[in-house]
Amino acid sequence: MPQLKKPITKYVISAVLLAVALISVIRLNNVTKTQLINRTGQTFETGVVVQILQDNLQEDGMRIGQQTVVVRMTSGEKKGQELTTTSSAGYLFGAACTVGLRVVVLQSIAGDTVITSVYSMDRKEIIIGFALLYLLALCVIGGWKGARGALGLIFTFASIIYIYLPLVYLGYSPFMTAVLICGITTAVTLYLIGGATRKTLCATTGTLAGVIIAGVTATIFSKMTGVTGWNVSDIESLLTLYETDHVQVGGLLFSGLLISALGAVMDVAMSISSSMQELCDQNPEISRMELMKAGMRVGRDMMGTDSNTLILAFAGTSLSMLLMNYAYDLPFLQIINSNNIGIAVMQGLSGSFGVVLSVPCTVFAAAYVYKSMP
Repeated sequence: MPQLKKPITKYVISAVLLAVALISVIRLNNVTKTQLINRTGQTFETGVVVQILQDNLQEDGMRIGQQTVVVRMTSGEKKGQELTTTSSAGYLFGAACTVGLRVVVLQSIAGDTVITSVYSMDRKEIIIGFALLYLLALCVIGGWKGARGALGLIFTFASIIYIYLPLVYLGYSPFMTAVLICGITTAVTLYLIGGATRKTLCATTGTLAGVIIAGVTATIFSKMTGVTGWNVSDIESLLTLYETDHVQVGGLLFSGLLISALGAVMDVAMSISSSMQELCDQNPEISRMELMKAGMRVGRDMMGTDSNTLILAFAGTSLSMLLMNYAYDLPFLQIINSNNIGIAVMQGLSGSFGVVLSVPCTVFAAAYVYKSMP
């Protein structure tokens, strides 16, 4: 009977904690946002192109100007009606309309006046479909472990959207909020993958240490180079949030770095912790020093590839900027001292510092826990 009460108590406590967490998140998201743009009467609705009245396709295949099309609305106040509207040939807005294409229509209604334009192709089903396909592949190939990993991934994105964004919007420090999010998502994700085990404890310790090291390295780099979160390309738009809602926009760059580095650091920490656990299981008589040496050998094999992963990821997002610098043949001093290059270098190197230094942190934690705890 006492054995039966123990799991029941565990489930009750877990249910209570989950309920408290959900209530807190719901209350947190009950935020009254400052209206930055007047959207009275303006909505985004879906529709299907049923006729092309005037095309903008040229003989050389280019599109110039705008199309005039008829769209049958499938949502909103004008649902079921056919509206004549325009679609620009811009790269950011509009769409190359063809009959049957599903589009998003920007619709403004004031009395009997209706103004519409095609905003973009309707991609939501495709995006959701690809996401579901990825989660399905993760579950099918990874089995139960893959399903747990999928749950961890969903939890991570939900934490960013429903915890990180509201807290930052309310004026809390983006950096400290990112540390909180990294701690929560690391604990939950690794628990889902490894359960409540010593392996999970060691991996969580190593992950948090690596992420914090990445943040500290970025802060030191910022202090020494003068590159800050105020030097980002979209600072003009962010200043509006700073002036109206007192959002600490200067810390967004560093908080983004922590979240970006989290996946690679977590991968290294969990792999090392799991390897050292396996060594202990196969050879219970192994000494702490031998275990540490084995863990470091595993870590050295991993840190090179995972550091490359982070640096290449940040380099990949900067390819357009690098190509522009190359095409304009800018002098080296101008390139190396530009804010964009400084930010890219800071993100890549700081994240890699976190990956590299998470190795000894995880090794030391695992060696202590595995050889001290029964």
